[in-house]
Amino acid sequence: MEDSRRAPMAVIVWACTTLCLVSYAAAFSHGASLSACADMMPKHLRAQLHSPNNNYITVHTNMSFYFPGDKVPVTVRSTRDFMGFLLQARKVSNDEIAGTFVFIPPGSKLLTCFEDGDTVTHSDKSLKRNLSFVWKAPDQPIGDIKFFISVVQSYFVYWAKIESAIVAQRGQY
Repeated sequence: MEDSRRAPMAVIVWACTTLCLVSYAAAFSHGASLSACADMMPKHLRAQLHSPNNNYITVHTNMSFYFPGDKVPVTVRSTRDFMGFLLQARKVSNDEIAGTFVFIPPGSKLLTCFEDGDTVTHSDKSLKRNLSFVWKAPDQPIGDIKFFISVVQSYFVYWAKIESAIVAQRGQY
């Protein structure tokens, strides 16, 4: 009689565990959570961080400087498909998130970490490769900035805080 109880109990435990893992994975298929705002790290179970130096992603802009209030195009290029991402502009002086995104591509959505639209993340798990964004600098001077992106290739493999070159602020400090 004890063996006949173990089998159904094992099935119930397996089903509960599977449902929990599936719902946890699905939670991130529609974008990063607010808990990733500060460190830009995916909050996946057993995710493996890869060195930012050994990635296949580049984030850049065709502008080496900007003025307060300018709109800056930002391009993310990849030689491999990826599913998820988190993109921010940060002040070089203190690593604070700055500015807002005013154009984002399909498959992405705005996230509010500190102010509306200061971060962009994926909105679905479709495969992505080349993405274009437009970032708007604040009207008040903030200094030089860099763009940072964290990319999730799969649920278990990601790169965190891949950075662009510095985009220098021009005008009054």
